[in-house]
Amino acid sequence: MDAKEKLDQWVRDWFQKADKNKDGKMIFKEVKKLLKMMNVEMNEEHAWHLFTMADKSESDSLEMEEFVLFYKMLTQRDEVWKVFQDYSADGEKLLLEELESFLKIEQHEEERSAQYAQQLIDRYEPSETAKTQGAMSLDGFQMYLCSQEGSIFKPEHVDLHQDMSQPLSHYFISSSHNTYLMEDQLRGQSSLEAYIQALKRGCRCVEVDCWDGSDGEPVVYHGHTLTSKILFKDVISTLKEYAFKASDFPLILSLENHCCVEQQTVMAQHLSQILGDTLLTTLLDGQVPQQLPSPQELKGKILLKAKKIGGLECSLDETDLVSDDDEMANGDAESPSAEDLPAECLNQNEKKSKSKLSRELSDLVVYCKSVHFHGFEHARLHAKCYEMSSFSESKAKRLVKETGTDFVQCNTKQLSRIYPSGLRTDSSNYNPQEMWNVGCQIVALNFQTAGLEMDLNDGLFRQNGCCGYVLKPDFMRDGNTQFSPDKQGERQNYKPLHLSFQVISGQQLPKVNQKEGSIVDPLVRVEIYGVPQDQAKDETTHINNNGFNPVWNETLNFVVHTPELALVRFVVEDYDKASRNDFIGQFTLPFTCIQTGYRHIHLLSKDGTAIPPASLFIHISISEVTI
Repeated sequence: MDAKEKLDQWVRDWFQKADKNKDGKMIFKEVKKLLKMMNVEMNEEHAWHLFTMADKSESDSLEMEEFVLFYKMLTQRDEVWKVFQDYSADGEKLLLEELESFLKIEQHEEERSAQYAQQLIDRYEPSETAKTQGAMSLDGFQMYLCSQEGSIFKPEHVDLHQDMSQPLSHYFISSSHNTYLMEDQLRGQSSLEAYIQALKRGCRCVEVDCWDGSDGEPVVYHGHTLTSKILFKDVISTLKEYAFKASDFPLILSLENHCCVEQQTVMAQHLSQILGDTLLTTLLDGQVPQQLPSPQELKGKILLKAKKIGGLECSLDETDLVSDDDEMANGDAESPSAEDLPAECLNQNEKKSKSKLSRELSDLVVYCKSVHFHGFEHARLHAKCYEMSSFSESKAKRLVKETGTDFVQCNTKQLSRIYPSGLRTDSSNYNPQEMWNVGCQIVALNFQTAGLEMDLNDGLFRQNGCCGYVLKPDFMRDGNTQFSPDKQGERQNYKPLHLSFQVISGQQLPKVNQKEGSIVDPLVRVEIYGVPQDQAKDETTHINNNGFNPVWNETLNFVVHTPELALVRFVVEDYDKASRNDFIGQFTLPFTCIQTGYRHIHLLSKDGTAIPPASLFIHISISEVTI
């Protein structure tokens, strides 16, 4: 055998292992099974096309050498081969020092390149011959590049790696709006399944809208609409079962309470009985806090966010009355607020009413007391760290625009919750990035609605073990911060970065149109979300009729002023000159999680699920902008 044949021997070994009847041939069905065993993901249509090309004898089956040819056609790619050739002296394999040099120069693995090169050979090289030579074949090289280690996402940021011992207010928290709804806000179905799906996705703040039930049992639905009703106690049982399946860190239960005192007491009983010790009902150390406890200290606990009679400091002889001014005016009752509605919809004669609160329910609120927002000056002078306000998206946007720095400062100490406008009856979402830009923690979205906004949410919370908590940048955790999303140049340690993506190729992109013979014309768009100055997008040209292995080789350049807050979204679309482009796939991640060098981006579908083997192959470089 020559060197090349030796390197390919592992493919022949697989063929022999799978050739059960030992006739030296395999039909397409057997080949598909074998590829699965070899862990090769493929698009069946592409595979069949290549199968017929490799079937030189036209016998509808492949002999061993035909299978080796088929495997190479299916998996090997010219653009990867070119990179391989740049570092391989003999063009057949990368010796240990050649691989080391590739890792140092291209992948910026300076510190650990020597032992890392050996680990990669041990992990990804399929040929025993290459392994014994301490080398990597083209197959092994491509397997490394297509692996998680070769992906755009820094492996060390995938797992839990952030400091979880800071106050709750120092984290962005994955949050859902009207969690019980599966569809729209007016006639959609309310379902326990919606809670399960949100929690499995890493959500750490769920919403429960409670109304009086006809038989004394509180129900959950979107009040004054045709949405269906589910029992409050069933929701709480579901939370008990699924609260900590995806994350150990605290779950905040945001209560919108429309019940009479009697049914509020029933709610309190269900919460206590069903959740037991999981529900946090007392101060952690018996002391009134100066700052909120940390996710670490609250691990495995459910926190109730609702109105409370008096504060943590108060004695128990207070009135059981809470005025609407304390609470309802500020959007815990999420009817469209005045600024969401046209003037003619407002009833000028609405009188403030007093709403009765059940003592039992009030006592279950500890670190998340809902209060009305009286302005940042009032908050600075009087606010307690355990008090928090809710804002409709339009009110929040106005505050961001008018008093951005005040909002950032307020969010260093207290939690704030943002919810979609009451006019979004179709369950559409607002852009959460604007709210994260001022440090709002609980930016509640309609999890059931796929699209850009949920891509950004999934993108931000993909890091740190998908635990639903992401530590805010240091300039958003300092109470005296002067940070404003509008003014970048004035920030301490301001270092704008130049970000360059060479979009090289795409692999096995799914068909958008299932019609026979339809082939995609793909283009790639890169979008940056962050502070206003960083919002940008650019795209490649489209490639005609090629979803299997389109090659662009186009470079897209960006300058990012606040990388700590930026998210980068890659979108692949099917170009259509007559109508809107069709969505093929996307992947979104925080700028701070990007690995430079030659990387693959594994694409996700519209609802955020993986669509293997669809991917993009790109080269990324990041450098400081010289001012």
